[in-house]
Amino acid sequence: MSTIVNFILCSLVVCALSVFYNITYNCTPPKMVNLGDIFPNFEAETTVGRIKFHDWLGNSWGVLFSHPADFTPVCTTELARVIQLHSEFTKRGVKVIALSCDSVDTHKKWLNDIKVYAGYSEEGFPYPIIADEDRELATALQMIDPDEKDADGIPLSARAVFIVDPKKRMRLSILYPATTGRNFDEILRVIDSLQLTDKHKVATPVDWKPQEHVMVQPSVSDEEVKTLFPLLTIVALPSGKNYVRKTPQP
Repeated sequence: MSTIVNFILCSLVVCALSVFYNITYNCTPPKMVNLGDIFPNFEAETTVGRIKFHDWLGNSWGVLFSHPADFTPVCTTELARVIQLHSEFTKRGVKVIALSCDSVDTHKKWLNDIKVYAGYSEEGFPYPIIADEDRELATALQMIDPDEKDADGIPLSARAVFIVDPKKRMRLSILYPATTGRNFDEILRVIDSLQLTDKHKVATPVDWKPQEHVMVQPSVSDEEVKTLFPLLTIVALPSGKNYVRKTPQP
């Protein structure tokens, strides 16, 4: 009898927790987006109007990056740096979009501060900013920072970065804490690597920069490598294995 009672009590607890979760969060736990997955085709209000992400992206590469809050020092430096690098993103066929949990109105009031900090004097603002006031998107993409809260004690978005390719697949995700500003030159370096390695059977080594030597992928056979990479150099190592194969960037 006691076993049956315990079973019933445990079942009731599980049901209660399930109901509590659904009432409190009004959703099931979000599914993590993994590398290679199709990035969610969300709709959102932005500083340029309502967008549907896949339509906005079109056939371009995309960088979605979030920041904790408008009118804050580190976030201002980051969005200003993206303005300064915007032409570099554009020439690589990359669209950039930012996100925070502030309103569109707050975003628009902040834009001039960012432009002045960036030394940008042209009309308009070179990329949109998403207003995720209800934190729906930040929660779905698992980029909430529990240690960074607004005046009401509600967690804000962390410093996330997502790179999405023209096939709408997520190719990179990085999550920084609110106290650490990002290096957007590194984001450009990753894009260069992704675009290069999508076209050629190579991989980029540590600290690689464009036009430097790259590594031939291990899947390329010795026969194939002679045709694809005639300037190949094999690095001699104590193991005697010829797996470090360098070549000029294709």
